[in-house]
Amino acid sequence: MIGLVIVSHSATAAEGICEVAAEMGGDAPIEPAGGDDGEIGTSAPTIEDAIEAADDGDGVVVLVDLGSAVMNADLALEMTDVDAELADAPILEGAVNAAVEATSPKATLDSVVERAEEARDYRKLS
Repeated sequence: MIGLVIVSHSATAAEGICEVAAEMGGDAPIEPAGGDDGEIGTSAPTIEDAIEAADDGDGVVVLVDLGSAVMNADLALEMTDVDAELADAPILEGAVNAAVEATSPKATLDSVVERAEEARDYRKLS
């Protein structure tokens, strides 16, 4: 199954997004990578560890909140041997979409990224 990693500057935010996505995505492996040694920030080694923990051999999709999270996620992707991709998606809505798609027996790394990125077009108000 495709795994997910949620990268946020806040450990609490990353854990909460994982909780919401897991409620919708069931068995998909979802790992938070939030904060930097108990502080606000992100860390490439923390993200790398989360990628490796979320991987069961089918690959991992990484979702990020903003700014340096993107840079550190890119660095973590270079550091790991896991087949992983960064999704250009809103972190919460993208994580929910990705988690649902990841539970499909036909899910691929590309299909999970695609579903996450579809969330960019969601409107909350008419």
